[in-house]
Amino acid sequence: MSVLLETSVGDIVIDLHIKQCPRTTLNFLKLCKIKYYNFSPFHNVQKDFMAQTGDPLGTGVGGESVFGLLNGPSQKYFPAEIHPKLKHKKRGTVSMAVATDASVAAGGVSGSQFFITLADDLDYLDGKYTIFGEVAEGFDILDKINSTYCDENGRPYRDIRIRHTIVLDDPFPDPEGLQVPDESPLPSKEQIESMRIGEDEDIEEHGDPEELEKRRREHEAKAQALTLEMVGDLPFAEVKPPENVLFVCKLNPVTRDEDLEMIFSRFGHINSCEVIRDRKTGDSLGYAFIEFDNKEDCEEAFFKMQSVLIDDRRIHVDFSQSVSKLHTDWISKRLNNQSATIGGVEGLEKRKRYREENAHERGDDYDLVFEPSSKRSKDRDRGREKDHDREKDRNRDRGSHRDRGRDDDRSRGRENDRDKDRRRDGDRHRTRDSDRSRGSNHGRDRDRERGDDRRRYR
Repeated sequence: MSVLLETSVGDIVIDLHIKQCPRTTLNFLKLCKIKYYNFSPFHNVQKDFMAQTGDPLGTGVGGESVFGLLNGPSQKYFPAEIHPKLKHKKRGTVSMAVATDASVAAGGVSGSQFFITLADDLDYLDGKYTIFGEVAEGFDILDKINSTYCDENGRPYRDIRIRHTIVLDDPFPDPEGLQVPDESPLPSKEQIESMRIGEDEDIEEHGDPEELEKRRREHEAKAQALTLEMVGDLPFAEVKPPENVLFVCKLNPVTRDEDLEMIFSRFGHINSCEVIRDRKTGDSLGYAFIEFDNKEDCEEAFFKMQSVLIDDRRIHVDFSQSVSKLHTDWISKRLNNQSATIGGVEGLEKRKRYREENAHERGDDYDLVFEPSSKRSKDRDRGREKDHDREKDRNRDRGSHRDRGRDDDRSRGRENDRDKDRRRDGDRHRTRDSDRSRGSNHGRDRDRERGDDRRRYR
């Protein structure tokens, strides 16, 4: 089921999800059929995010459902129809806007206003807004709308309006009492008065190029801030850094939180003082944030502590431009101090002041805070020399032990050689003695035989 939107910059064809969102698509089709959207402006265009329309006067708070038009103010809005399989994955997704006086958490309630996404993968909108259609034709028109020049509230300077709506296919019967006009009605007086710059008028600005570029960047920054507010990353778009927080940089890595707090506390009561450290190593990054109890004490510290020498470093002091603490406090209030994921804060952990369990990260080898760096460098040099001398002594001892071992091995070898020689000489002597004893015994035996022979022949 499709609807054709004829706008001042071109035509857009929208296909509707009638099965997943029957009540929402019926409301949209019947409003288009009675020409309710004719001359409605795109009153909120956020670059690379979305373009919103559907309020006949373009105020952002007007409009009502077809049920309200037929049955009275009690049915001005109707409940959301959020389908779990419909996601804001691609550009051109069409969703119902939520009434300003209703909650976004569960989809809220809707009237006549709707928006078209101008970027892919806007998954943080899932479950909050009813997706009831998608753009089938006219993506080049979406590019024109996305590149239009807008003010700080997202309202295009040159009006982009819905001129006419044509229902290409309508499967729903008309509700009782619905009056369909024969031709498009003329715009009302209020709609004409809401016009800014006509589509045939020139809106090119003239003047200093630097001033124009500065203004353009301011408008873009405000639009991005409003986008962050809408998706839940900022408490409000016009958020400003606190005036009672100082930013201190060029710190010595040995400077600790408590040392910095002691130095700055002479200007007034300090709510928190934190040296920012590396998340993995725990080493100081050389800057800190100091929050005073009131603005006057913070200003006095700013004027008095500029370029003051702390731990042999001349520090630089300025007013903080960070809004991270405001964002963290706001998220904490929304979550009621519970662990959850909202606005991309999953896994964030704020470091506790002076917590004892992180003492080992700082190490025990830090010197006194106000000890001169020259003395620390001399002590480190002496320590290195001592370590070098100890290493030399160890190497000398190892060498002497090795030499003694070699000498012992040589002496043992000589003694073994002498023992072998002695055993060899002893064996030779024993052999000679045995040979002599055998020879003498043999001689005695021969003499006895000769004597016996002599006696026998006598």
